[in-house]
Amino acid sequence: MSASSGFNDEKGGSSSVGEPEYGHDPASGGIFSSDYKRHDDLKEMLDSNKDSLKLEAMKRIVAMIARGKNASDLFPAVVKNVACKNIEVKKLVYVYLVRYAEEQQDLALLSISTFQRGLKDPNQLIRASALRVLSSIRVTIIVPIMMLAIKEAASDMSPYVRKTAAHAIPKLYSLDPEQKDQLIEVIEKLLADKTTLVAGSVVMAFEEVCPERIDLIHKNYRKLCNLLIDVEEWGQVVIINMLTRYARTQFLNPNINENLLEEGCDKTFYGSDGNDDDEEDKDKGEAAALAKRKPYVMDPDHRLLLRNTKPLLQSRNAAVVMAVAQLYFHLAPKAEVGVIAKALVRLLRSHSEVQYVVLQNVATMTIKRRGMFEPYLKSFYIRSTDPTQIKVLKLEVLTNLANETNISTILREFQTYIKSMDKDFVAATIQAIGRCATNIGEVRDTCLNGLVQLLSNRDELVVAESVVVIKKLLQMQPEKHSDIIKHMAKLTDNIQVPMARASILWLIGEYCEHVPKIAPDVLRKMAKSFTNEEDIVKLQILNLAAKLYLTNSKQTKLLTQYVLNLAKYDQNYDIRDRARFIRQLIVPTEKSGALSKYAKKLFLALKPAPVLESPFKDRDHFQLGSLSHLLNAKAGGYQELPDWPEAAPDPSVRNVEVKESVPEWTKCSSREKRKEKKVEKPFYSDSEGESGPTESADSESYSSGSDSGSGSAESSGSESQESEEASDSEEEVKDTKKKKKKEELKKPVQRSESSEQSSEEEVRKRARKQKQQKSDSESESDNDSDSESSPSESEDSESEVDVKNKKKAVQSKAPPKPVTKESKKEMSLLDLDDFEAAPSPQVTPVNSFLSSSLATDLEGLSLSDSVLSPTAISPPGAQKSYELLHRITGEGLSVEYCFSRQPFGPDANMVAVQMQFVNSAAADAKNLHMEDVKLQSGMRVKEFPEIELLPAGETATAVMGIDFCDSTQAANFQLCTHSRKFFVSIQPPVGELMKPVFMTENEFKKEQGQLMGMNEITEKLTLGANCRNEHAIVQKVTAAANLSRVPCGSDKECRFGGRTASGGSLVLVTVASEEDGAARLTLNCDKMVIGTMLVKDVLLALTQ
Repeated sequence: MSASSGFNDEKGGSSSVGEPEYGHDPASGGIFSSDYKRHDDLKEMLDSNKDSLKLEAMKRIVAMIARGKNASDLFPAVVKNVACKNIEVKKLVYVYLVRYAEEQQDLALLSISTFQRGLKDPNQLIRASALRVLSSIRVTIIVPIMMLAIKEAASDMSPYVRKTAAHAIPKLYSLDPEQKDQLIEVIEKLLADKTTLVAGSVVMAFEEVCPERIDLIHKNYRKLCNLLIDVEEWGQVVIINMLTRYARTQFLNPNINENLLEEGCDKTFYGSDGNDDDEEDKDKGEAAALAKRKPYVMDPDHRLLLRNTKPLLQSRNAAVVMAVAQLYFHLAPKAEVGVIAKALVRLLRSHSEVQYVVLQNVATMTIKRRGMFEPYLKSFYIRSTDPTQIKVLKLEVLTNLANETNISTILREFQTYIKSMDKDFVAATIQAIGRCATNIGEVRDTCLNGLVQLLSNRDELVVAESVVVIKKLLQMQPEKHSDIIKHMAKLTDNIQVPMARASILWLIGEYCEHVPKIAPDVLRKMAKSFTNEEDIVKLQILNLAAKLYLTNSKQTKLLTQYVLNLAKYDQNYDIRDRARFIRQLIVPTEKSGALSKYAKKLFLALKPAPVLESPFKDRDHFQLGSLSHLLNAKAGGYQELPDWPEAAPDPSVRNVEVKESVPEWTKCSSREKRKEKKVEKPFYSDSEGESGPTESADSESYSSGSDSGSGSAESSGSESQESEEASDSEEEVKDTKKKKKKEELKKPVQRSESSEQSSEEEVRKRARKQKQQKSDSESESDNDSDSESSPSESEDSESEVDVKNKKKAVQSKAPPKPVTKESKKEMSLLDLDDFEAAPSPQVTPVNSFLSSSLATDLEGLSLSDSVLSPTAISPPGAQKSYELLHRITGEGLSVEYCFSRQPFGPDANMVAVQMQFVNSAAADAKNLHMEDVKLQSGMRVKEFPEIELLPAGETATAVMGIDFCDSTQAANFQLCTHSRKFFVSIQPPVGELMKPVFMTENEFKKEQGQLMGMNEITEKLTLGANCRNEHAIVQKVTAAANLSRVPCGSDKECRFGGRTASGGSLVLVTVASEEDGAARLTLNCDKMVIGTMLVKDVLLALTQ
């Protein structure tokens, strides 16, 4: 009872309340005990007057639906709240109704007036939800209401509502196909929409309702191409597939001339054998036709499509990449198709489901365009973790890619695959070897020998598959391989797999003249076991008997009669029929007809060698990436890919009406009209010549592509622009000059923001110098972070400000060359090496570090990209020195190095490593330099300048830069003098891979909020006795890692920020002190390996 009532509840039914309940014991099925009042509390909450209770009830109901539970019995209680004034409740009610409106149609119809009112709601989400519910009520009575609602929503101000209208169109069409004409009008209207939100949805509606109405796309083609990059991912897939079919009907085949040339070459090659005059004349006529054919010129709109889809090959969505790949495969010239190979190979690192689909398409592509994937051959090597279906597809691709140059590599791979434990995969590998042997004659013997060796394999399946493949290969040159046939005849005693036995028997029968002594003996053995064999083997025994009877009747006549008698009474009617047929054919009697004369010709005719073809050979007639291609069968709703047209259709159909595009270029006397036209102009240029001279480079390229649609070349856009400008009136010229001036004025305003900030900081800092309060460091670091946040605005202004500051600061030095106006434009931060206070190799030695007070005084001077601050500068002697070369090993030369934590001038991504050379030997050391640098992938080294002479007893300092690529891998190299070489290595502690970042408290919290979950590591610790105050914590953490202090409002928290030197990944450290020396260390970093190592180092520093 309890189980059945639970089942009824799930179905939406209810059982009588008066019945008793059974099964309270969980072991006896109490888990299914009826819970009659489980929804009563929700109904009460929905009926209450408090919006908070209603909201809570709706949240619980929607959560139930999300978990897959049935909540349909709550429909009456929920639908009453459609008119609720609380916007949050209303949204959730609509979510519920969309789910159950189709099931509870009668109740939903009662509230239809409320839904209609919802269509007029000021909130766009409510309007969209109301339309979604309305289109979910699948009752033909309300078709007119739905039609009216869709038409109104299509003109809505909100693009989100218009998108919902586009989604409702296919629903209404499936409900009432007679509304097609009206729906096409709505689709036409929505196709003209210029927002990216609507584009994908309306093209989907177009595909569902009227895919044959290609004329609706003409006017919107260029706009769709230009919007494509900004449409959501699934919209991109739909649009690309639609545009692929559109392009196949509107443009010429870009490879037409190449195909004709190939055909022409083939014909002349084969025709050269014949001497007929007619054929020669025919060839001449074809050659003349080829010569007359115009060279192919790609339609500019065709080029626009290819150009605008190419960036989507970098999409994170595999479906988008696949859609672009199939577009290029079906539409692009052969020379350009290669770009898709790299993108598809990238998808092979994705999930196995994605790999399966991609490999199916790659397998099809490799048949026609083998060269495209040849550079990526190793990407298709099989991993032991791949599922069987992926392995088989990769085998298919490898086999398709095999040619004379790479076959040895591929066969070596196949040898290892045969040892796999996966039997299906091994069988597929053996078949692949067979295909390679048939396709490439040079390796046929090698493959045969390899397969014959497999015949001695312990695994019966491997042997059986080898036999089947060898049989196919031997048909090509049987006379050369009689030894192999003899060897296979011996296997009949051991092999039990029916297909393999049948293959051996067929081979012996077909080439019995090559093995005249063995063949009769094989028949004798087979006759013994005839009754126990499988049907396929029995049929081949009959064939063998017939062939031997015809060629060697003396030895085999009785054996053949015996086998035919056994077959005459077999259970399988195929075998009985075959026995009767063979008996009449080979044993002539009075009744036998004329056929028996030709028995020898029938049985021993030459059979053509089987062609081992790829199963993907003819799949390309399906559109790549489609379900039909995947299944190799036409799926429901599949639309055939049209053939290329013979002659190019009229390209002018894609030209937008003149009224919309011309005003931009016509002469206007009043500025007001020009302004109005500029306001109307859309963000993306989707018509001819919409981009004026002041627009961005992107829009110029789009407009030039669309301009050339009228038949002119792409460069004509700029030419027409020049001629138009030349013919403009004087007033217009003045206007443009004024506009240019305004734009130029605007730019310096933006640029000068950073310079104003820096000048304000200088004033503040000078005022604060006199006070010397403790709060200096925090406020200064705030200002520094502000100034650092603005460098992306303009590099030019920063460089000018830096130059001015440095001129003031370094008055003792000779002033640098004055910067002219021309050079200002070209100057970037890379050009400021002349003005660096610390040039590239000469980083200031650690011992001569500035004191913190002096650093505070000099802080106003911008010495480098990052301003020095007291928190960034470590106290003297804080840098730990490491031994690079011991004086005994170095024969008197000792070298120590330390990480100076100063920016390395030539390359900001490198860590500055300061090296101190001490010559303790009696002789001078000469030509100290580096050689034979060995690095892990991604790492780089900037060598220190050669030290020509280091006298005995002297010391020298040099600086080198190393980009460790955010890893603690060692940099290995040889340190060389004029006479000796020493192998040395520099391995960085993880803390030295950072560079400090100055940020405010709010910035720290914001960044920390984005690096939660997997990117956060928290550890509890007990602080060491000498590390219980704030100053000690700061000192310990900054000694362990090159991080800067971040201001914090709390006394019990210390915050530090930095970035990894190479990758620029943010590293945030928080040390929160608690009672009795307890503390909590939190580290946020998206590079978990670095984060884990850094946590260990900081923990060690704080607990000592």
